[in-house]
Formats: sequence, C-alpha cells, structure tokens
Amino acid sequence: MRSTNWFQRLAGDDWQNGGFGLYLHWPYCLAKCPYCDFNSHVSARVDQDRWKRAFLSEINRYGRETSERTLNTVFFGGGTPSLMDPDLVHAILDEIRATWRISNSFEVSLEANPTSVEADRFQAYRDAGVNRISMGVQSLRDSDLRRLGRLHSVAEAKAAFETARSIFDRVSFDLIYARQHQTLNDWKQELKEALNMAIDHLSLYQLTIEDGTAFGDRYAKGGLKGLPKDDSAADMFEQTQEVCEAHGMPAYEISNHARDMAQSRHNLIYWRYGDYLGIGPGAHGRLSKDGRRYATDTLRSPLDWLTQVETSGNGERNCEPISPHDQATEYLMMSMRLTEGSSQSRFAALSGQQLNPVVLDQLESDGFIFRNGDLVGATGRGRPLLNAVLRELLL
Repeated sequence: MRSTNWFQRLAGDDWQNGGFGLYLHWPYCLAKCPYCDFNSHVSARVDQDRWKRAFLSEINRYGRETSERTLNTVFFGGGTPSLMDPDLVHAILDEIRATWRISNSFEVSLEANPTSVEADRFQAYRDAGVNRISMGVQSLRDSDLRRLGRLHSVAEAKAAFETARSIFDRVSFDLIYARQHQTLNDWKQELKEALNMAIDHLSLYQLTIEDGTAFGDRYAKGGLKGLPKDDSAADMFEQTQEVCEAHGMPAYEISNHARDMAQSRHNLIYWRYGDYLGIGPGAHGRLSKDGRRYATDTLRSPLDWLTQVETSGNGERNCEPISPHDQATEYLMMSMRLTEGSSQSRFAALSGQQLNPVVLDQLESDGFIFRNGDLVGATGRGRPLLNAVLRELLL
C-alpha cells in the first residue's frame, strides 16, 4: 500500500505532463447569444482601468506562488475579449512576461467576434503580444446567424477573418452545426467552404440546448422547431470527421481539428491535465502546490469578483484539494477526448490502480477503443459514445 505522502508528491509533479497555462476571463459581450451558457454579461459601461488593476493584482498573487515555473500559454476567453482595450491586453501581457519565464513556443490566444470594428484592433493586439486569434464565426449562412443571435453577417465574418490572417500566422474559427432546419448536405457544403477558408485550425461544435439559456427556455416551451434528430446529428458528426480528414485537418480532439503542429497549445494543457491558472469572474483553475493539486474557482458576478479582489487581494472563491482518485478520473475524462488517447500508466500512478483489463478487452473487442502500448484511446466508433465508454472505464 502506497502512502498518502507518496500520492501527494506525485500530484505535485504530475502537472508537468500537461504543461502550465493561464486563462483570463473577460465577462462582457455586446449581446447575449441565445444558445450561450458561458459566464457573459452585457453592460453599457465598463471601467477598463479598474479591470486592469484587478487582473494585474491576481497575476502578481499567483506569480508569488509559481514564479519559478515556465509559462506555456495564455488564453483570453469570455465573453468577448476583443472588446478589451488593446492597452489593457498590452499591460496584462507585460505583467505576465515580468512574472514568469516564457516558453520558447509561447502561445497567446484571444477570442474575437468577427465585426469590422473589432477587426480594426487586431494589429494592436498583435503589437501587445497576442499571436493567435480564435474567431466566433458560428455559421457561414446569414439566416442561421440571425437565428443564433449573432450580430455579424457572413460578409463581415469573412472580411474580419481576412484581416486577421493578414496580421496573425495562426487564426482559428468556430462553427456550430446541427442547427435548425440544417440537412446533412447543407452542413457538408458549409464545412467545405470553411475548410477552404481555414488556415490551420477549426473548432466545430454540435448545437446543444442548455438549461438556463434563451434557447433552453424556448425549447422547453415547444419552440426551436427543425432541430435535427439524434441520428441526423450523429451523421453530421461522422461526416465532419471524414471531410476534415480528407482536407488534411483531422480531429485531434472531439470538436477540434488542425493541421500538423497547429493544435491549440492552451487547450492541450486542459486535455493533457496540466496546471492552469483561472483569473476573472467564473474562471476555474487547477494548481499544484505543496505536493498537492487544487481546484480553484471564482465568483461569477463580474462586480462581485472585482470587489473581492480589491478588498481581499485574492480573487478565488474556493481552493480545494483534489483526491488522487478524483485526479485520475479528471485526467481520464479530459485526455480520452484527444485522438492520441490516455496514458494507462499515468492513470495508474494517479489512482493507485490499473484500468480494468477485462473492461479494456471488451471495449477493444467491440471496436470502441484502441490500445497502442501504454496508450488507450477512443476509436472513430467510440468517440460519439465517449461518455458511455468512460462510464465503463471508471466503474
């Protein structure tokens, strides 16, 4: 029987298998999209100087705990981070560079909405140190953009994308499929258009109806007519894999596709179960310190979070230790989303026990998983059923 102290030492080092990143949440949008369940808010006035002081305070606080580390990535998410003043982004990145050593492959991503006003900011973001843009295009059909509550047109999205690619070497964009009245052929044509536009990365998400959203309320009342049936949505997922792979942009994660070496390094930290700091309202983090790994979260209300940082000097709401069992579970749930799969030995080191060989044999025989040496991963047949596969593996 291994001691608890042994597991604690292991947890203190395990994050290095995934890397170290920083997520910064900007909570404001111009409008709330009806499908969105992220922590986003609409405000007529935002005091960006006040936000700068709070963000820099949190960077300094975390820096005192982790200054010996090398930082691999920064991700500005939201909300709509492209509403941030470029000077604010510049100040944040200057503080980050003064706080940590920066990796040679340092990636700084910023999410943007493709309006012409925000596209004008791209050069300033580049000058500040952003080197990757992720654009929320969501659809290449104007009628569907209107249904999704988006404020831009297809023409504006394409113009903003062209502006971004003229400034940044790395530009990704998101699309949502399985939309109202969308057929399999509709999606195939739209996907091919997207692939002809894309540089090296696409994020392709199936529309999900979340409780607490405008779409969720409408669906509960019998609205949202024309959503594809489950079989049709599954066909769209399968077609997505086939078409993207044929265009040299295979899936490296359930919903993300990239050319070789163009994967999102920040998101790989999540999926490979590294450490990441979560700064801003509603941000979550995983941080290893003093031989243990901790889960952190923050208040969701933007003004409450600001006030907490200003009055206490600490933006965390909770910082709770994660047990070895829960670490192993989190690792498996995240890493099995990747095409590369999970390390069986790493799972065993975290949990203190091996994955059940009988279950592995059965899942492999049924064609839901593959095994390649130490790695186990979901096959093309298993990826759409990943939750069921994970339930079997974690029994």
